[in-house]
Amino acid sequence: MRKVILVLLLIVGLLLTPWNTSSVIAAAYGTSFTTSITYQNVGNANANITILFYPEANGSPITITRPQLAPMAGTSIYVGSLSEIASGFKGSAVIQSDQPLVATLVQVPPSGSSLKARPLSNAFASGAAEVGVPTVLKNTFGTNSIVVVQNVDTVAADLTLDFVPTSGSPIQIPLNNLPAGAAKYYDLGQMSQLGTSFNGALKVTAKKAGTNDPGNVVATSMELGISDNRAYAFEGTAEAGSKVYMPSALCKYTAAQQTTAYAVQNVSSAPVQVTVKYSSGAIDGPYSISAGGKRSFDGCAVNSPGFIGSAVIEATGGNIVAIGKVYGGGLYTAFLGFTSGASKVALPYVRYTQSGWTNGTRQRAFIAIQNVGESDLPAGAVSVKYYDKNGNLVGTHTLGGIPAGGKVNSNASMIGALGNEFGYYPDGTFGGSAVVEGPAGSQLAVVVRIQTYVSSTEVPGEDYTGIPIP
Repeated sequence: MRKVILVLLLIVGLLLTPWNTSSVIAAAYGTSFTTSITYQNVGNANANITILFYPEANGSPITITRPQLAPMAGTSIYVGSLSEIASGFKGSAVIQSDQPLVATLVQVPPSGSSLKARPLSNAFASGAAEVGVPTVLKNTFGTNSIVVVQNVDTVAADLTLDFVPTSGSPIQIPLNNLPAGAAKYYDLGQMSQLGTSFNGALKVTAKKAGTNDPGNVVATSMELGISDNRAYAFEGTAEAGSKVYMPSALCKYTAAQQTTAYAVQNVSSAPVQVTVKYSSGAIDGPYSISAGGKRSFDGCAVNSPGFIGSAVIEATGGNIVAIGKVYGGGLYTAFLGFTSGASKVALPYVRYTQSGWTNGTRQRAFIAIQNVGESDLPAGAVSVKYYDKNGNLVGTHTLGGIPAGGKVNSNASMIGALGNEFGYYPDGTFGGSAVVEGPAGSQLAVVVRIQTYVSSTEVPGEDYTGIPIP
């Protein structure tokens, strides 16, 4: 019998999480989210799938077998509907498959909640011994962070968490013997070691338990409004570089006044000089960032109101990681910056509606595609293929030319009438995905924004980054 080689997809999620913040009313921080795992088979055969759910800091998983998934098909599993998972569970998961998968986690607030945005973050195909989280907050800007670190090694891990403030000395917190597959939650709002407030970055270092050998971890973070409904998520990353690409850059764009902010972390052992170069031609910097530390950049610092475009963040003297945020008009989003692109990018969670938009019952996905390569891409070279829940191709949007550093946009309505209710079905089910594809060797960076209509002046949403397909 042919041996099946498992393709592990590593997931960190906030699952049915009560945070014991009863003093906070009608706010994101204190809301109990339930995770929906949206995943897509990007292989060329039916995928046989098993999901292992690990309670926090516990190495004994709950194992659930899922139905086969056809090539290019996308589906989701709502953790709150699983009888094997008790209410109040929080932890992590590992998806095992004999075909390559990509996945995005959707944190769903309770039905009837005034919180409409759904924090989004991606699953991981691999981990690293060192992971950077470019920004973490405690009682700063009216926000608390909740960081989750998962051990994705085959043995237990010893962790060191270095919280590096924007000023002052780093605060180091150790954790020993975290079981393989398991995760540990760090609610900064409850961490007395960080004082009454904290604004900085986080570096996570892992070693195999009891040794000096490099371990293997991943991390994700949610930032939640303490007294309002801001809620967004992003991944930690080990993909550092001297140049980071941002497909979204804004300054008080439209009447909603949408603006971007970037948090840039220096993951090198010495100070670096960092400059942000916008597609408008404006330049912000250079500024020095200390080892392990961060600096924030506002899109309006050097751009005029009404600007929309992209940006490149460059470092001299070392490597950086960065996240972007968009705020204004009900938007509070976060997405990871790119150190490189890919010629083929998967988007496992895509929706579009005409009928359910203004009543707020359905969502729309808007896709931003940046050419981060050195060569212009001509019209017709890049396409977005939209697939239904069964893996059938619904339609293709062929894009215009994309100059080096430039970006274009797509959504399912651009494939015609078949895209008007994309990802939604008459029987009440849902599921849709897309793949952005360029010529061999092209470098594409993709960000997807999922939005829900509340009013003509408030359309909350959240971003996730596209996932390269090998």
